[in-house]
Amino acid sequence: MTLDAVLARIDDTLPEALERLMALLRIPSISTDPAYASDCARAADWLVADLQTLGFDASARPTPGHPMVVGHGGEGRHLLFYGHYDVQPVDPLALWDRDPFDPELQDGPKGRVIRARGASDDKGQLMTFLEACRAWTAVHGTLPCRLTIFLEGEEESGSPSMIPFLQANAAELTADVALICDTGLFDGTSPAIVTMLRGLLGEELTIRAASRDLHSGMYGGLAANPIRVVSQVLAGLHDDQGRVQVPGFYDGVTELPDAIRQQWQALSFDHARFLGDVGLSVPAGEVERTPLEMIWSRPTAEVNGIWGGYTGDGFKTVLPGEAHAKISFRLVGDQDPDAIRDTFRAWVEAQLPADVSVEWKGHGNSPASVMSIDNPAFEAARAALTDEWGRAAAYVGAGGSIPVAGYFKTWLGMDAMLIGFSRDDDQIHSPNEKYDLESFHKGIRSWARILARLQ
Repeated sequence: MTLDAVLARIDDTLPEALERLMALLRIPSISTDPAYASDCARAADWLVADLQTLGFDASARPTPGHPMVVGHGGEGRHLLFYGHYDVQPVDPLALWDRDPFDPELQDGPKGRVIRARGASDDKGQLMTFLEACRAWTAVHGTLPCRLTIFLEGEEESGSPSMIPFLQANAAELTADVALICDTGLFDGTSPAIVTMLRGLLGEELTIRAASRDLHSGMYGGLAANPIRVVSQVLAGLHDDQGRVQVPGFYDGVTELPDAIRQQWQALSFDHARFLGDVGLSVPAGEVERTPLEMIWSRPTAEVNGIWGGYTGDGFKTVLPGEAHAKISFRLVGDQDPDAIRDTFRAWVEAQLPADVSVEWKGHGNSPASVMSIDNPAFEAARAALTDEWGRAAAYVGAGGSIPVAGYFKTWLGMDAMLIGFSRDDDQIHSPNEKYDLESFHKGIRSWARILARLQ
């Protein structure tokens, strides 16, 4: 079979594929630090050159920040693949066991691992797709279908150039479906396709009362205390069943489809171990919701920070003039982040007593993304993953947010399949980041199988 020849090629040339990844990992493409701007440009140029060897018409496209890499090749069904070549800063450097940009293949407790900054997030992941294309062209002399490669250099610094670039290049980038390799295996063993991503809304509030800090002996009990006010407001954010009390908060929240619920139940998620790993034991969210529902398909409101008054060593008996809090909302379904922001602010302001005011600072917002699995490409990819990993692939949710998937849906009108091969212990964004050699090898084979089914 033609696929068998491609898979054999992948197996035979794994050492060469690994060395190419190592070369990319040696480039310190830290996007958030201006000192590394030339290295980001160098990583983009490296990828352009590599894509050109595969037959892509590729170039680095300038943006106000770091370049976008875009390549086109092949004929037939049009697929877009997205990854990002930029990486997180390496601080604290002292906690690394070796130079973060001197990659090494090491023996780990569960097998061999590739150790370097960016090994898992996202250079190792994006190279799985390019290596699958390389094996395919080596065997067949051409790409399996019409492919657009789209590699970003600002994902780790908030993607400030993404939306303008999508708007300006929508016709060129729009495809039948997008493929994103920036996620992981479920529980480290089962392949998965992420079809639900929660949105995110951030709010910061400052409660003010007196014009200055007050002596608690002179004013305590008489003057409004901003810390008490903010504490009372935030304490009322949830009821005793764990439901958020902001009016209209659940507008647009839909129930999980039965087919997806059954797949999630089959995953046998061990919430006791999940919580036990961080010293907890009892789920604290909505009553009568399963743990996976709570972290993948239910909205949340969480206090991320609260401060005010004197917090230094010793004791200072003051009523502070102001108090502060940061609150984030994870959103699902069709929840409207702008409407929730307005309603939350009105809800808080309605509870303020006399002489107390509030000042707001928004920290961005993005809606949730829900992919339509009615597209036959999703089932084709799921079957391909099942074949490679020997375990049934599942449609899963993600508790975090990957904005680019939502951007593709909003600005290009296409769904995305988020398929990745990282593991929870890859230590992404942390010292000693790694990517399992098995994830790299089987990731390449997985994409070859998916391309064979989608061509």
